[in-house]
Amino acid sequence: MAEADVSTYNFDDLEIRDELLRGVYAYGFEKPSNIQYKSIPFINAGRDVIAQSQSGTGKTGAFTVGILNKVDLELKQTQFIIMTPTHELAKQIFEVITELSRYMKITIAKVIGKTNISDSITELRKDPQIIVATPGRLLDMINRNIVYTDKLKTFVIDEADEMLSSGFMESIYNIIKCIPKTSQICLFSATLPPEILQLTEYFMKEPESILVNRDQLTLEGIKQFYVQLEQYRWKFDVLFDIYDTINITQCIIYVNSKSTLQNLYDRLKERDFPVSYIHGSMEQRDRESNLSDFKNGTTRILLSTDLLSRGIDIQQLSLVINFDLPRSKETYIHRIGRSGRYGRKGVAINFVTTEDVGQMKEIESFYNTKVEEMPQNLADFLC
Repeated sequence: MAEADVSTYNFDDLEIRDELLRGVYAYGFEKPSNIQYKSIPFINAGRDVIAQSQSGTGKTGAFTVGILNKVDLELKQTQFIIMTPTHELAKQIFEVITELSRYMKITIAKVIGKTNISDSITELRKDPQIIVATPGRLLDMINRNIVYTDKLKTFVIDEADEMLSSGFMESIYNIIKCIPKTSQICLFSATLPPEILQLTEYFMKEPESILVNRDQLTLEGIKQFYVQLEQYRWKFDVLFDIYDTINITQCIIYVNSKSTLQNLYDRLKERDFPVSYIHGSMEQRDRESNLSDFKNGTTRILLSTDLLSRGIDIQQLSLVINFDLPRSKETYIHRIGRSGRYGRKGVAINFVTTEDVGQMKEIESFYNTKVEEMPQNLADFLC
C-alpha cells in the first residue's frame, strides 16, 4: 500500500461498526496510527496480512479493532483466535479487547499455559467468539476437542518473529493444520527477518505485506544514549550514580541472565530501592504479581530478562536501561520500545563495555541510527 499521511484520517474513515467506534474513542484512541490505517482495511476484506511496525505504534490496536469489526454477534462459536508468545502479553491483549468491545455483546476467553487446565476449560465452555491464547495450551485444547475451529474466520499470530523463530514452530504448524483453509491468517511483529518471511509461504495465501524498511525502524521519540565502561563491574556504580543524580519515576532494567538479575536485585535491595524482577523461570502467579506491583507504582524499578521485551505496555514508563546489551540485534527495538509508547517521550541508556563496542556499532548500523554518549543533563530528556 502506498504511503499516506494518516494524520488527516480518523477511525470513522475505516468503515468501523458504530458500537466498536464508540469503544475505540472511549479507550482513548484519537486517530489511527500508520499500521492501523494500513492493516484494518485488509483485515476487513479478509486478506491474509503480514504487518511489520515498530514497538509502540499500535499493532495490538490494529488487529483487535480489525477482528472486532468482523465478529458475528449472533454466532456463539469461536470466530477469531489471537496467539501470542507470553502469558503477560495474552492478558494485555485480552484487556484491550474487553475495553474496545465494551458496547458490544461478545464473549472472550483467555487460554494460557501454566494455569490450571480446568480454568481454560471453564473459559471455553462460555462459547467464546474470540480466544486469546498461548501456543501450547491452545493446541492442547484443540486436541482435546474443546476448541472447535470449523467457524474460524481469522487466526492472528502476534509477535510473529518470536513465535516462528523459537520453540513454538511445531505448535504453530500443528494448529494451522487444524483450521479451515479459508481462514484468514494475520502476522504482526516489530521485526520480520527474511527467514521468517520465507516460512510464511507455507501457510499464507498471497498475503498483503505492510513492511517497514530497516532504516525506518529507529524509534521516533526515544532518545538513545550509551555509557562507555572499561570494566563490567563498573556498571553497578554507574547505575547508582544515575539514580543519585536524577529523579526517575519508573524504569525497566534489562539483563541477559538470571544470575546477573539476582546480583543486581540484591544490590538494589541493600540500598532500599523499590525493586522487583521478572524472568521466564518464575511461577506464573509470581510474575503477574511483580508486574502488577510495577504497573501500579508499588515498585519503581523492574529487572527483566527478555521475557518482558515484547509488547507489554507500561503507561508511565519513560526510561529503559540495557544493563547488558541484547544478544540479538532484533531484540534491541523490542526492549527500548517499552519507553516512549505510542507517541510519548522516552529514553534508552545502554551500558557498553570495551567488549560491547562492536555490538553497539552493529545495532547502530542495523537500525541506521546514532546512539549518543549520555549527556550531563539527562534529567532534561526525562521531563
